[in-house]
Amino acid sequence: MRTHTRLSARATARTTVKPVAAVTGALVLAAALSACDATSSADANAKTVTVYSADGLKGEKGDGWYDRVFKDFEAKTGIKVKYVEGGSGEMVQRAVREKSNTQADVLVTLPPFIQQAEDKGLLQRYEPAGADKVDGGAKSPDGTWTSIVNNYFGFIYNKKELKEPPRNWEDLLDARYKNKIQYSTPGVAGDGTALVVKAMHDFGGKEAAMEYLRKLQANNVGPSASTGKLAPKVDKGELLAANGDVQMNYAQSKTMPNLGIWFPGTSSGTKPSSFVLPYAAGLLGGAPHSANGKKLLDYLLSEPAQRQVSEIGGGFAARTDILATDANAVALAGLTRGIDIFQPDWMDISKNLPKYIDAWKSATGS
Repeated sequence: MRTHTRLSARATARTTVKPVAAVTGALVLAAALSACDATSSADANAKTVTVYSADGLKGEKGDGWYDRVFKDFEAKTGIKVKYVEGGSGEMVQRAVREKSNTQADVLVTLPPFIQQAEDKGLLQRYEPAGADKVDGGAKSPDGTWTSIVNNYFGFIYNKKELKEPPRNWEDLLDARYKNKIQYSTPGVAGDGTALVVKAMHDFGGKEAAMEYLRKLQANNVGPSASTGKLAPKVDKGELLAANGDVQMNYAQSKTMPNLGIWFPGTSSGTKPSSFVLPYAAGLLGGAPHSANGKKLLDYLLSEPAQRQVSEIGGGFAARTDILATDANAVALAGLTRGIDIFQPDWMDISKNLPKYIDAWKSATGS
């Protein structure tokens, strides 16, 4: 990990025996359908674009940033957006399985999974219009991906049950948190992986971090494939604390009044800290509707869409020339003011992630 800087504002089928004629007819029909599918998927002019994305940017009630920008994009271009959501690692693995027959056009995921997608050769080079306005550390030097929404790792707590947020990591070991803590699965969810990254940073390395997470397991309910599903549990008091990220949790807090955001340090003096955890987007190699994928990426980085990141999505614009002044932007700036920001070595994390996940599984018995 590198040194600190200070953040300023901002499916089972049944087998049956059929008559030969029926089987022959079925095979002919299947062949015909396959031919239709092949023609359909090869039609680069079809007015559709498919997005595989990590969760967090689509509202549970249709009021998220994706909901708005996809609607505006469809109205502007006539291109229908097909959306598939899952954990960050899950989306990359799906793209890997489909690499010989790519089904999606655009991939949106969090670090280090976007780096893994790049390393696995899943992405093709495309720099969207507006990418020149994105900070160099928030996009690939090879032009295969760029951040579309900036974000920060964080934790959430129940403000009704806890008058003050936990002071540090060690507070979560207290008996009052027995079966009241849960975090998303490292290696599957981006925010769950981020929890391991922050623990290694705060405790000074892998071994110390895994020893802490081993102790925390006594209070942990168990892993969750989706970070987004933890906030409702915290809001209802089923959990007292969980991991998350600032953008998603801030947006959720609009309809979950008991949701509070906090950033842990350690009892030994490590200050409350966080790190940038952006939503990064890239064009998939072999994308069936590559031209439409490029148009969508351009739109996601356009000024209108970027100005709606804080106003609607509760996040931070990826473009450095967008200076949001809406109420959400002001509140987000206050929420993160004074928090130390460190820069993870994402290339190292991407390379060694299997080792870190194996260590976490061993430490927690997961």
